[in-house]
Amino acid sequence: MKYLILLFFAYTFAFGQSETPYPQDYFRNPLDITLVLSGTFAELRSNHFHSGLDIKTQQRTGLKVYAAAQGYVSRIKISHYGYGKALYITHPNGYVSVYAHLNKFSPKIQKYIKACQYEKESYEVEMFPSPDELPISSDEVVAFSGNTGGSGGPHLHFEIRDNEERPINPLLFGIDVKDTKSPFLLAAYAYPKDRNSHVDDEKKRKELRLIPNKNGDYSTEPIEALGDIGFGIVSYDQQDLANNKNGVSNIQTFYNGNKSFEMDFKRFSFSESKHINRFIDFEVFKEEKSRIQKLFVQSGNTLSMLKDVDSHGYIKVEDSTNTVYKVRIRDFKGNESWLSIPIKGRPAKEILEAPELKPDHYIYADQVNELESENISVYFPKQSFYEDFYIDFGVDSDTLKLHRDVVPMLKSYTITYDVSSYSEEDKSKLFIAKLYGYYKNPSYISTKRLGNKLSARTKSLGTFALARDTVNPTINPINFQDGKWLSKLDYLKVRIDDDLSGISNYRATINGKWILMEYDYKKDTLTYDFDDNVNTETENNLKIIVTDNVGNSTTFEATFFRK
Repeated sequence: MKYLILLFFAYTFAFGQSETPYPQDYFRNPLDITLVLSGTFAELRSNHFHSGLDIKTQQRTGLKVYAAAQGYVSRIKISHYGYGKALYITHPNGYVSVYAHLNKFSPKIQKYIKACQYEKESYEVEMFPSPDELPISSDEVVAFSGNTGGSGGPHLHFEIRDNEERPINPLLFGIDVKDTKSPFLLAAYAYPKDRNSHVDDEKKRKELRLIPNKNGDYSTEPIEALGDIGFGIVSYDQQDLANNKNGVSNIQTFYNGNKSFEMDFKRFSFSESKHINRFIDFEVFKEEKSRIQKLFVQSGNTLSMLKDVDSHGYIKVEDSTNTVYKVRIRDFKGNESWLSIPIKGRPAKEILEAPELKPDHYIYADQVNELESENISVYFPKQSFYEDFYIDFGVDSDTLKLHRDVVPMLKSYTITYDVSSYSEEDKSKLFIAKLYGYYKNPSYISTKRLGNKLSARTKSLGTFALARDTVNPTINPINFQDGKWLSKLDYLKVRIDDDLSGISNYRATINGKWILMEYDYKKDTLTYDFDDNVNTETENNLKIIVTDNVGNSTTFEATFFRK
């Protein structure tokens, strides 16, 4: 085995000296069906760029998932949310392949991880096997596709990462997807940089009238402008075998024939993924659910996918000129669409502008900022925001208005409530909630208690309030009844729910022994597999305790018989 490990790292070093940055024909399709994507690499998601390919699994679970190449299982993570059941395989060439939202693992991996779960008495685990514990051969079945974690439907999330844990587009390694369609353009916008610039006499973002051309490209009606101007687009790509609106692969801009900006969606690091909220127009996304990709670079946007950016991507329109701004949008297969924006340079007409109304409080991005009123205080660390701005701050009883959730944030901040005026009984049931929607429905934020202070950390602005949860969670059996024989069942299932603060934890035992119950938060179910063989008696006593986020608890007990 020592020889194999030495050979592993020798091969890694040798390959690192190769001039080919991405090996072709090394990694295989992880499924044995035609590759059809519901999500592409680096496409725009909420608060992050997508780090892999979402491969369709024909609207079902249980498809065989193959190792993309030989190697060893270097990490297994199981969580209620996020990737759900995820598997990481390190390969001799130094890359790591990732398989997520799995239904279950292959027998040898399943045996390994279940032993860990029972040892830790926890469904959620994260393990890092050594290179000789779970070796993987080429084309080995390592798992079965599923819909676990934050998945919105059955599919396989597949990644390839380099030795610095940076995700890379798997299509760069020769994995093929049929795509002959050019990207689509939905909208185009112009952004005057400051008060000295204008577009059609407007000094704020302006949507341009988009004109599809017969050749598949696009243009806009001519605009009149002056000064420093940036542009933004809403675009997507579509493969031949799917109707999903996926992300594009590359965007370039040209002004009078000279390249001024490029965004190349090839590779990124997880630490920078948050800057997506600086790359898109965050306010438009939060209010209209449309992601405008800004083809200019504002302060704090340090995305490594940016290339050849001249003058931060802005163009300078001068008086009495006729120019053209062009955008080239490409997918991975090289299909492309062009956008042309004719521009005539002229000064703005004199416009009497109303004075801008500004709140009383101002945020300095490079400083600590603290706000306080009545029983509520807010603490923003340095560099919580990308830029300085006026913040709308107000307190009404236990309700905190903290601007609108339209400002992108870099760090979490802390909200603190003084609850000394509440009774001891009420204090134990209080939590800090963010209020959503027209009816201001409360949503739990992880709340800490220290004496008479409640505090919570969050990374979004909005309206917050104290909420009180006095209702215990519910537990109801799904496929069995108390006192019945269950010999023919493969699984034991119950439904758990909490109507306000949400489920915090649960614990289940049979005859006093801990059992592994998988929690599917999307279906509010706990499932126990009788193959675990924890119950060895004919008469069995099931006990489940479920606790919500403020400590309300419910205990469910039942007796069943099984041979």
